[in-house]
Amino acid sequence: MTDATTNAERYIATWNERDAERRLALIAASWTETATYVDPLMRDEGHEQINSLVEAVQSRFPGFRFNLIGVADGYDDNLRFSWGLGPDSGDAIIKGTDFALLDGGRLKAVHGFLDLVPDA
Repeated sequence: MTDATTNAERYIATWNERDAERRLALIAASWTETATYVDPLMRDEGHEQINSLVEAVQSRFPGFRFNLIGVADGYDDNLRFSWGLGPDSGDAIIKGTDFALLDGGRLKAVHGFLDLVPDA
């Protein structure tokens, strides 16, 4: 297994990539073809749907970036890490923890939990 930090950093890089072609290339390199993403607000499967999901989040939060919080942890094909989403020059206003299953070092399934969400 690729180390947990590397996998988490690749995942965060995907969410921060604004160029659609580069983002899709990151997804193809780090997610399996039938990968799934599930959190309390959305569910998607496959490269194209995951790419559209990331693009939608970027559109909803222009000028915001994802950052890792703390240290990613993993064993076997399991990965856990926390993240924050906020303005480039400010604190994260949304925070979450994601759990992922890997297949050959690539993301197979990501289950996201929202730890901090602002009112309204």
